[in-house]
Amino acid sequence: MLMPSIFRKGFMNDIFEDDFFKDNFRNQNLVGKTDIKELKDRYLLEVELPGFNKEDIKAEVNNGYLIITAAHDENKDEKDKDGKYIRKERYTGQCTRSFYVGDNVSQEDIKGKFENGLLKLEVPKKEPKEKIENKKYIQIEG
Repeated sequence: MLMPSIFRKGFMNDIFEDDFFKDNFRNQNLVGKTDIKELKDRYLLEVELPGFNKEDIKAEVNNGYLIITAAHDENKDEKDKDGKYIRKERYTGQCTRSFYVGDNVSQEDIKGKFENGLLKLEVPKKEPKEKIENKKYIQIEG
């Protein structure tokens, strides 16, 4: 006797085994994986950005955070004279990662290199500047 799949595996398994969900869940984990290595005088960040070009990537320091943004838009109009496409897949999107590097690190301090889908950033270790405490007292009359 044939039984609907909801009795064999479960309703939710059927939904999430659909190609739509497999592709989206798989792609979420591919972009922006980061390894951080602590060296003697600096940190080395290695960010995986497969499919991106150097021009697609921006890195900045803002309020003590290193912000890495990669945006990719592949929208090529390809036509085939022999037939029509049933399915065409292109990655279009943006990913952003941010890491706290401290208020003493500036953009000029960080060195970056991008090769073969791997962004390498060297962030120097800097001791936080001691804040000079200026005590201000309220004048009391009388």
